[in-house]
Amino acid sequence: MVHDPHQPRDPRSGQARSNDAEGGDRVAKALARAGVGSRRDVEKMIAEGRVALNGKVLTTPAVKVEPNDILTVDGLVVNEAEPTRLFRYNKPVGLVTTHKDPQGRPTVFAALPEGLPRLISVGRLDLNTEGLLLLTNDGELARALELPNAGVQRRYRARAHGRITQERLDKLKDGVTVEGVRYGSIDAKLDKAKEGPQGSNVWITVTLAEGKNREVRRVLESVGLKVNRLIRLSYGPFALGTLGHGELEEVGPRVIREQLAEFIAPENMPTGDRPLFKAQSKPGASRRAQAEPEAPRHGTDLTFKRGRAGEGETPAGRRGPQRPTRLGGKSPARAAQAGGDKRPRGPAAADAGFAKPKKEYKAGWAKPKKPTGRVAAKPAGKPAGKPAGPSRSRGPKPRS
Repeated sequence: MVHDPHQPRDPRSGQARSNDAEGGDRVAKALARAGVGSRRDVEKMIAEGRVALNGKVLTTPAVKVEPNDILTVDGLVVNEAEPTRLFRYNKPVGLVTTHKDPQGRPTVFAALPEGLPRLISVGRLDLNTEGLLLLTNDGELARALELPNAGVQRRYRARAHGRITQERLDKLKDGVTVEGVRYGSIDAKLDKAKEGPQGSNVWITVTLAEGKNREVRRVLESVGLKVNRLIRLSYGPFALGTLGHGELEEVGPRVIREQLAEFIAPENMPTGDRPLFKAQSKPGASRRAQAEPEAPRHGTDLTFKRGRAGEGETPAGRRGPQRPTRLGGKSPARAAQAGGDKRPRGPAAADAGFAKPKKEYKAGWAKPKKPTGRVAAKPAGKPAGKPAGPSRSRGPKPRS
């Protein structure tokens, strides 16, 4: 059998994916493609009795779904899989990465705008971690990007309390075991250390490829650092860039085809060039990366350097903001005087935009003269203090 070199491969086994359209897909794979959840989530739903095929509740994920079968989750019919969509979201602190929290805490998905398909997260960020969170409607893609075997790198910025040297951080490249859990190679760079009255704060850039639960915090605690702020800057080829807190932006179909072709089934590959979702910027929202001002800036993926209309650019054919127009050759303040308004005096003049009031002089004191702008005449003779040289005069000229 001849294998197509362009056929997507499974990141777990490295083998080419087989198209099971003729014999049907397993129920977990079908629901994952439909965006219900990852395969692991679907298997949990089946164990809870929430999934039914043609009206029969399933008890095992080892069931194939034919094209004409009716698949339901919690009594709702699952539609056919839509083309893969991917979103970048700047998660603020205080949101839980789940659809429903038993403790009633605010969740990421409840904070998203309306009109979106059912999305799941690519990995998770804990309650106190902020930064880039990828969201997708393709559960199979989410699972593929989460697996350590895929080698997708995550980059974080961590602010921690304590003292550390680069030599000690370099030892993390060999991996470390914390409380019986083995963590793989971690690249940690010491960016800045700041001494203060309460001790020392350091900024560290951490790059890893596993993404285990609370991995960055636990690994840095093992070398004596207490993380007090953690920001995820990038996930694979996708960067946080200038996305503001709580903002959502869809990745274009062309970028998905270029960056994630090996993780997406051909039948789910999106077409076109423009995303379907248009983000609405919040009034007064910052477009800068939400990082510590004193921290050095990081480069972002070139894919996300495109500006939006009205942000940082002036549309062609339009002029930018201009100064106030003078009325009849007079400034707005003098134009108001011409209409009968009285000029304010004292400190109120500055608040009203008028010129500084004239200075009052005490009685008996002469008002200083203004410079006329003319050049003063040179004083006669030589400057004082400089000895006069010998006279070159030879006396009176004799008469002829």
